Amino acid sequence: MNVAIIGCGLIGGKRAAHLGDDDRLVAVCDVNETAMVRVAGGRGCVCTTDWRAVVARGDVEAVIVATPHDLLAPITLAAIQAGKHVLVEKPAARRAAELAPVCAAWRAHAGRLVVKVGFNHRFHPAMQKARELIDRGVLGPLMFLRGRYGHGGRLGYEKEWRAQPDRSGGGELLDQGTHLIDLSRWYLGELRVVTGLMRTYFWQMPVEDNAFLLLETAGGQIAQLHVSWTEWKNLFSLEIYGRDGKLHIEGLGGSYGVERLAHYAMGPEMGPPTTTIYEYPGADVSWQREYANFKAAVMGAAEPLGTLEDAYHVLCLVDAIYQRRDR
Repeated sequence: MNVAIIGCGLIGGKRAAHLGDDDRLVAVCDVNETAMVRVAGGRGCVCTTDWRAVVARGDVEAVIVATPHDLLAPITLAAIQAGKHVLVEKPAARRAAELAPVCAAWRAHAGRLVVKVGFNHRFHPAMQKARELIDRGVLGPLMFLRGRYGHGGRLGYEKEWRAQPDRSGGGELLDQGTHLIDLSRWYLGELRVVTGLMRTYFWQMPVEDNAFLLLETAGGQIAQLHVSWTEWKNLFSLEIYGRDGKLHIEGLGGSYGVERLAHYAMGPEMGPPTTTIYEYPGADVSWQREYANFKAAVMGAAEPLGTLEDAYHVLCLVDAIYQRRDR
């Protein structure tokens, strides 16, 4: 495919690094020219600060949108209207109402355009192995899950765009929280908000640095989630409980530790479970696998995993939690 990347920060760079060998990076766009040149990487592509010119290009088949949250929805909408396939980073918008017209435009092109949201955590090997084990029924009926995800920020974090409500739409709930909510929906199904609390404990910013959520399915399964920008040692932990056993996913590679899935299988006699450990050392392959899924969907060879509809439902839950705070 001929691909354009709009937004050349950390995530835009990851996306550029994981294009297919037979793809061509046609254009990159960012207001930061140094970042833009770095992502272009000497590939001979066009560098511009005008995202509208990028989505209007006739030689661009697919657009990757990796900007701050306030630009995700408008750029995605313009790209759809220009007839481009889109991979837009999560959360895809700041609020569900902002994403609704994007969903409507995409539906109008149903069957012709692929618009996928960057829920790359679904593509971590441990997450996919957990999905496989659940689908095989090894846990029995699912009961609940418990998730924790966090990092500690960095010097000057309170001055970055994520701390500016007009640009970010919110704090840690919209950042790592949307990943945990998406994974909870993927494993348990549709959820509603039981309660949610947000606190700003450490960072001097007008958005939350911690969020505590309790979500529930129509069948009574619970998702208990905590996301944090005051997790001084980076952490990812997701525990999924069924009547016949438990799965525990830890680590995402890098500073989060080796990615690992433990399967604790209960026997009829109860007592200590039978334990099986799956470890996935090495580089983070989720970005490569997610892009491959996006490209296969464009080629008609797969269904996109993580859609605009998924993002819309996640944002509806986020909205409900923020509304509780604003009462």
